[in-house]
Amino acid sequence: SLNSVGEFLDYLPENERKIVDILRHIVKDSIPDVKEKLSYNVPYFSRHYRICFIWPASVPWGAVKLNGVQLGFCQGNLLQDEDDYLEKGNRKQVFSKTFSSVQEIDEALIRSFIYEAVAIDEEIRSEKLKAKSEK
Repeated sequence: SLNSVGEFLDYLPENERKIVDILRHIVKDSIPDVKEKLSYNVPYFSRHYRICFIWPASVPWGAVKLNGVQLGFCQGNLLQDEDDYLEKGNRKQVFSKTFSSVQEIDEALIRSFIYEAVAIDEEIRSEKLKAKSEK
């Protein structure tokens, strides 16, 4: 198992590494106060709660066989996605997008999903604080 983000990056084949580098940059640039932490051997990004993760095919994930690199949104079911850009599979909450090349990365669109996911993270936090204060 991998101990650090650096180890994770070193482990990746070059084609995945390029995609991961760009996605990490977009996430970190879009969420200045983001925290990055390895879980299940891949980086998860959070503020109050988990917002998104980056999962490359070379890191095995249960029964799911990936190609390329997946950017997953932990509260994907709450995102506005009229054009069905995100892959839902049979999942109820975590939705994602898989990139098999750098060319497929639509930075503006990904940023808009990230900004919305950050707003949802804030909402969940304020609802939990409100619930706590009402007890």
